[in-house]
Amino acid sequence: MRRREFIMLLGGAAVSWPLAAGAQRPATPVVGYLASSMLVSPFVTAFRQGLGEFGYVEGTNVTIEYRSADGQPDRLPALAADLVQRRVAVIVAPDGGGAALAAKATTDTIPIVFIVGNDPVASGLVASLARPGGNVTGITVLATGLIAKRLELLHELVPAAISIAVLANPGNPAHEAQVTDGQTAARALGVNLLVLNARSKDEIEAAFASLAKQHVDALLVSADPLFRTQDELI
Repeated sequence: MRRREFIMLLGGAAVSWPLAAGAQRPATPVVGYLASSMLVSPFVTAFRQGLGEFGYVEGTNVTIEYRSADGQPDRLPALAADLVQRRVAVIVAPDGGGAALAAKATTDTIPIVFIVGNDPVASGLVASLARPGGNVTGITVLATGLIAKRLELLHELVPAAISIAVLANPGNPAHEAQVTDGQTAARALGVNLLVLNARSKDEIEAAFASLAKQHVDALLVSADPLFRTQDELI
């Protein structure tokens, strides 16, 4: 089966994947859902809809074990370990590389399906895009690679801006690449780039307090699950 078909048929495939060695298959397939935050509800809705299209209804013929780090990425390894102990048939990591990497570090037998915004090869999730290898596969939208273009668009919107801040999460596997690309783009545009780091809601508030003192002209919010869940605060 091709990898794309594998992803599309996730719901149906869950019942056919073997569990870890020595585990007893439950009567109803159990899917682990590992997220940085459950507030990213579109992923949950789409996942349930996808399962339903293949005849799987939560609570009827499939069980979904939800685990959310609630915006605290340091909790992901423990949550992944909990799903492995639960003997789920597959782990779905839909909202960023942090959850997928935590799952990969916890098990090399349970299949893991991810959706990430960065390069999964560079982050160590898979061996290559064509042949992921191991027990991990998924989709990348390469959103983190667009920071240079987004900075360019922001500069077009605010051409008088000479000082621009970027809100970034140092816990994101793509953080270093995002900052480097942003700094390169800023130099090309002739603007100063201030990096504001935030790993949590509290640190976002602290970053904005610092932002007010820096007198910057515009703010760019980098692609990260944490910031998607805190858009109202931002």
